[in-house]
Amino acid sequence: MQALALNVLQPQSPHGYQIKHESIAIQGVPNLLIRSLLDKQQFYDPEDAALSLGISSAFWSLFGLLWPSGSRLAERMALRPVSTDERILEIGCGLALSSLVGHRRGANITASDCHPLAGEFLKENLRLNNLGPMDYKHGHWGEHTAQLQDPDVNTKFDLIIGSDILYERDERGDLAHYINEHIEDHAEVWVVDPNRGNRSHFHRNMASQGFALSEESLSSSATENEAAYKGRMLTYSRD
Repeated sequence: MQALALNVLQPQSPHGYQIKHESIAIQGVPNLLIRSLLDKQQFYDPEDAALSLGISSAFWSLFGLLWPSGSRLAERMALRPVSTDERILEIGCGLALSSLVGHRRGANITASDCHPLAGEFLKENLRLNNLGPMDYKHGHWGEHTAQLQDPDVNTKFDLIIGSDILYERDERGDLAHYINEHIEDHAEVWVVDPNRGNRSHFHRNMASQGFALSEESLSSSATENEAAYKGRMLTYSRD
């Protein structure tokens, strides 16, 4: 992913947080203009909507930033053959870069996240890129339940994708159970993980749901515009 910064900082944002716009280059698709938070220091939760969903002030801004693992997943979506019969779900989508890439190519894709502002940012990024409407659902695994107007994910999909979603050990297996509830038989799961150290728990939890793992190392050297990257592409499937 290469980001070309544009002169559109909004230090006096009426939203209570600062944003920026960047032109994001993903090989294989036209550049995407992405509205994101200015930095990790942004926070605005006046009615505790995020807090009620278990999102603390320390984690509030993470949904609204572009992450290296997200760009690796977007690159895979740029290469995947498009079938209108295939239903795809991105979980923990954040700014939904992979969903935007798939949607632009004509894929039937639904983006989902638990953050109360993720859907709003997605709508604006669709508008900025002259793209038609895309499905967005509230998607949350774990103890907290939705208290938003966004409808929950309530159907099954042929492919579930996610990037940098293994950010805790999840010994109870909430994420694997959530995936199992929303995936068709003979389907695949793609997860790009930046070596956070929680893969072994996820592997075990997915195996308990009948999934077999194919693992690929991802690495790239630092360039003038990007830091070095090391991670894994995890592909789960079951007969």
